[in-house]
Amino acid sequence: MAVTPDVQTPLLYDAVEGSVDFNGRPVFRSNSGGWRSAAFIIGVEVAERFAYYGIASNLITYLTGPLAQSTAFAAANVNAWSGAASLLPLFGAFVADAFLGRYRTIIVASLIYILGLGLLTLSAVLPSFSASDCSSTKPVASCSPNMIQVVLFFSSLYLVALGQGGHKPCVQAFGADQFDGQDPKECKAKSSFFNWWYFCMCGGTMISLSVLNYIQDNLNWGLGFGIPCVMMIIALVVFLLGTKTYRYSAKVEERSAFQRIGRVFLATIRNRRASPSIIALEEEARGTLPHRSSEQFSFLNKALLASDGSKEDENVCSLSEVEEAKAVLRLVPIWSSCLVYAVVYSQSSTFFTKQGVTMDRSISPSIDIPPATLQSFISLAIFLSIPIYDRVFVPIARTITRKPSGITMLQRIGTGIFLSAVSMAIAAVVEIKRLEIARKHGLVDKPNVTVPMSVWWLIPQYVLFGVSEAFTMVGLQEFFYDQVPSDLKSVGLSLYLSIFGVGSFISSFLVSAIDNVTSHEGHDSWFANNLNRGHLDYFYWLLTGLSIVQLIAFLYFAKYYVYNR
Repeated sequence: MAVTPDVQTPLLYDAVEGSVDFNGRPVFRSNSGGWRSAAFIIGVEVAERFAYYGIASNLITYLTGPLAQSTAFAAANVNAWSGAASLLPLFGAFVADAFLGRYRTIIVASLIYILGLGLLTLSAVLPSFSASDCSSTKPVASCSPNMIQVVLFFSSLYLVALGQGGHKPCVQAFGADQFDGQDPKECKAKSSFFNWWYFCMCGGTMISLSVLNYIQDNLNWGLGFGIPCVMMIIALVVFLLGTKTYRYSAKVEERSAFQRIGRVFLATIRNRRASPSIIALEEEARGTLPHRSSEQFSFLNKALLASDGSKEDENVCSLSEVEEAKAVLRLVPIWSSCLVYAVVYSQSSTFFTKQGVTMDRSISPSIDIPPATLQSFISLAIFLSIPIYDRVFVPIARTITRKPSGITMLQRIGTGIFLSAVSMAIAAVVEIKRLEIARKHGLVDKPNVTVPMSVWWLIPQYVLFGVSEAFTMVGLQEFFYDQVPSDLKSVGLSLYLSIFGVGSFISSFLVSAIDNVTSHEGHDSWFANNLNRGHLDYFYWLLTGLSIVQLIAFLYFAKYYVYNR
């Protein structure tokens, strides 16, 4: 007898292949995933960015103020911490992929994040760390933080980096997982997800820069660190509320992605002298995976052989494992050609901010703009650029190129790299102007006197860099998510984040090396504590030149890149 389906029960064709609910049961498109689930996850990311930039954006002010560090040493410390925070996602992706899964990793990372922020707040409210003991108006020499408190501060700071390292590679990948790429409607929504993800994320950043920086500079550092801690607690609660609506991966691999990829490279090294029969295997690989991307890095096909040259061995890598390794290796040239962009990215929270400290920041007789708040113009530029890009630029470009995304991901990234180079050139010109005004008014040896030049001169470099981010950052996120197999999404996003980790360490090395070279024999360093005697303009011109070289390399690699479809 035929059974009439209950109208309340989702039909079988509504099931999402490869996904399950929290209890491991089949999940249906009509009552799970999509924007309903992504909204919870985006909300978590907004809070996380609010917390992260509440620390990162004004960290150099804290280090040169209450912690009494020199400008160059503080900038190196900021870059080192930012580098660690951007490299730790590789570890977070490994933990998620091999042990906990993305959902549980997000929860554990959030708890570590909250602990770090709590300890950071504690370090700031201890007596010798109060704003009254060491304000930005007092000379650095008057500050004398207790060593135990310094250790507590840096320990909690790196605990925050560890929490962020588990958070970043999983949250965005988990959000994108809520859209089924096989469904035409959800596939289109997934493409827009990366734009609106970054749009909302920048909203959290902009609020942080506008509110927290003012609290930290004018009220209390403890309160300025404590509010992000509360926000992360709220974010965790919001994330847990969406538990029953999420889609979870149904596929369970015996080996983690890191193990599978590592196994391929080890097998290739072991079989580096394999017999010519490997050619037959290559032909077989082409027949199984017809896309020409599988023809790249064909030397990895040696992993398909046993040590004796045969294919009859339980330790032989599978064809899918070899293709995973090829997909990751294919990303390396693009990854390396974006490192200078990451170095440029580091300057907005360090030397851009220190420039602002020396300039006229008054908007009324009694109110000065906190210098770190100027970074909100980056977020504002992104906030305005992304809707224009998604709703105006893409439709127009689509009619010309006939591509669903308007322009390719690599074209989008390259456009942003070009704009970042222009931004650094503008920053150099503005710094030349600032130094000229300081000399004209006899302020070269008066670092505590405000240079009579409006801080609004810095806005163009911030805004242009924000537009650059709207192109490059979103493009990199989508590229590293899209160009790896489905089981490697966390790995792909962690590789994207590692660009900024390595870039921050390169920036830290550059600053330290240049500081040592330019400060010998009594000469003033490019990064002198008295910026009126420094030469940030030289550094900015150096980064402009490196950006141009990087753009040429990127265009070369992009020209020969074969998209994985």
